[in-house]
Amino acid sequence: MDGIVTLANDVIYDQLIALLNSIEIQLGADFPVCIYPYDERVERIKNYIAQRPNVILFEEQQIIDKWDNFAKRVWDTHPTARKKWAKSGSQGYHRFGTHRRYCAFEGLFERFLYMDGDTLLMGDVASIFSKLKEHDCIVYDFQYKYPSHVYEVNSSKLKKVFSPERIKKEIFCSGFYASKRGLFSAEEKEWLIEQLRKEAEILYPMAPDQTIIDYMMMRPNHSIYNLALQLPSSEKTGCCVTSTHFQEKDHILYYKDVRLTYLHYIGIPSSFFQRLCQGEELEFPYRDLFLYYRYREEPENQPILKEASLTKQSS
Repeated sequence: MDGIVTLANDVIYDQLIALLNSIEIQLGADFPVCIYPYDERVERIKNYIAQRPNVILFEEQQIIDKWDNFAKRVWDTHPTARKKWAKSGSQGYHRFGTHRRYCAFEGLFERFLYMDGDTLLMGDVASIFSKLKEHDCIVYDFQYKYPSHVYEVNSSKLKKVFSPERIKKEIFCSGFYASKRGLFSAEEKEWLIEQLRKEAEILYPMAPDQTIIDYMMMRPNHSIYNLALQLPSSEKTGCCVTSTHFQEKDHILYYKDVRLTYLHYIGIPSSFFQRLCQGEELEFPYRDLFLYYRYREEPENQPILKEASLTKQSS
């Protein structure tokens, strides 16, 4: 069975509702969705999804604990991560919980598409799932242009582990990727830990979930297919909220008449969405589009705000 998975807690409650509504519009009310808990703050989510029979909260604690332990073991091999985290103000493991998206590798769906909680689905994803017949991981982003957000590019070991060609072709953003259940065996995960004991310095500790999933895919040579590199230029679109040139039509974004697959509100703090939904006048790209999806089921509760100059798009 295919399904979409995401990671959430009550902090991103409003964003989660917008994501779920966008999935329902594009794929139908019956398309299965599984939410992995970032932490224990999920009471609002539980109450909300009680009205959505296609959406479940993953509560198999044994699997969650297993991936928690794996993430700790990964970072315990890193020579400088704790110092860097402490300098940035993080106590313990930085952004601990983001790795729980990996539970999907032992989750409900044979094939899954992971979407961050701050994304909106804009188009059909059947072709993405179909490509999993030939590849282990399907992505659609331009992260390869910014390798320093995935690996420590100044590490002398990086080129010994991954060639520059592989870095350019294979790294990806952890906010949107499709893969398969059972891809990582217990033996392979142990092998990864063994390799990290010799080369963990190449991991970028300030994006812990992203660097780990890229390493997990690349080090054992799992097949990664990036649509941003494979599609003809006439069919490519961006996906990030920072691309303010997308055109909106009927609550869908387009780039030169090509429909986006998804929109990622990357870099916008979750607090902005909370404050916006409480009626505060905040502006960011595609703000009103977010509000449409967030309040699609309850338009009477949508806050009345001034038109946002940053989000006014062509219709």
